[in-house]
Amino acid sequence: MKKLAEVYVQSWKEVKHVRSLTTAAMFMAVSVVLGYFTIEAGPYLKIGFGSIANQFVYYLFGPVLGVVYGCLLDLVKFAAKPTGAFFPGFTMVTMLAAMIYGTFLYRRPLTFSRVLAVTLCVDLICNVLLNTWCLSILYGKGMSVLIGPRFVKNIVMWPIDSFLFFIIAKKLEEFGLVRAIRKFGHPGKA
Repeated sequence: MKKLAEVYVQSWKEVKHVRSLTTAAMFMAVSVVLGYFTIEAGPYLKIGFGSIANQFVYYLFGPVLGVVYGCLLDLVKFAAKPTGAFFPGFTMVTMLAAMIYGTFLYRRPLTFSRVLAVTLCVDLICNVLLNTWCLSILYGKGMSVLIGPRFVKNIVMWPIDSFLFFIIAKKLEEFGLVRAIRKFGHPGKA
């Protein structure tokens, strides 16, 4: 429990650094741009690649900055490219996903099994259950109608999303970019 508390304390310190905030803002811009390349497989089913940029923010800066980032990102994405009505439930789910990713990944060894576990957790809790519940409320459809295709999409995308993030993150670590970004956020630290 003490290690978990330390994760949140360290992540809170990230919020206080202007460089961490500007780096997160740059990732937000990348996520918004990648959001324009989303494949819409129906009105309730979308496949996108912006989540990779978001996972980097959670990995680099933790759950506290991640929650702030997730909230702002959801609002910015809606303002930049609204697809349907605004529903605050989606913003809350995005913030929960950010907290889960940040808790699992921040300042911990990046292993493929860890990435698989956190992605599965977010996919099932946030994407399949909570987002489907939000869609059900928003559009008046029963969860039983919506959950099947969303479950299949998330189970199919789970290893793909995990693999893409893990490979890109490992390559960025090999090139020294992860260390450089962390050092940029905190001068004098690596």
